Amino acid sequence: MSTQDDHQHKTTVVNIPEAVGVFDNLEDLQSTFYDLRMVGFSRYDISLLGNEEVLKEKLGQSYWRSEELEDDPRAPRAAFVSEEAIGELEGAIAGGFFFLGSYIAMAAMLTPAATLAASIAAIAIGGSPAAVIGTLLARRVGQQHKDYYTNQINHGGILLWVRVKDKEREELAVKIMKGHSGRDVHVHDWSN
Repeated sequence: MSTQDDHQHKTTVVNIPEAVGVFDNLEDLQSTFYDLRMVGFSRYDISLLGNEEVLKEKLGQSYWRSEELEDDPRAPRAAFVSEEAIGELEGAIAGGFFFLGSYIAMAAMLTPAATLAASIAAIAIGGSPAAVIGTLLARRVGQQHKDYYTNQINHGGILLWVRVKDKEREELAVKIMKGHSGRDVHVHDWSN
């Protein structure tokens, strides 16, 4: 393990090899991730480039290209989040707001004088605006996820790093990445 000193940040690198590749679309990246997981790579050994705000904070660059960062140990990393997981999150946000609004309305109607029709109306009235708010927030989350990938593609491609512990895993990671249209796939002898 070694440490590189920057004027503001310290970067620690680990002497474990890492495969790196660049992808031009989310579908190829997702397929690569799933195949890596299927052959036994841990999700903790797979990372992507961090978002633009973290990148600017760490490197102070307003403009960058993927090829400049693929072998830069200072490049911030992020975990891969699948489109399915984002869809589940969007559903949870929208459903949670609907449930909360409905619950508040229902609790307000829990009196002996409340009729079934009044209770149903209160749930619909309380839940509908909350569902709209939840849906709008969920769409925002989904849009941020899409913007993250679009931004990387606009800067030369989506970077993917995979820690590999031995020569056999190196070859397997490189084969999978190249098999899913990964560009400039290679291995460097350290990881972040």
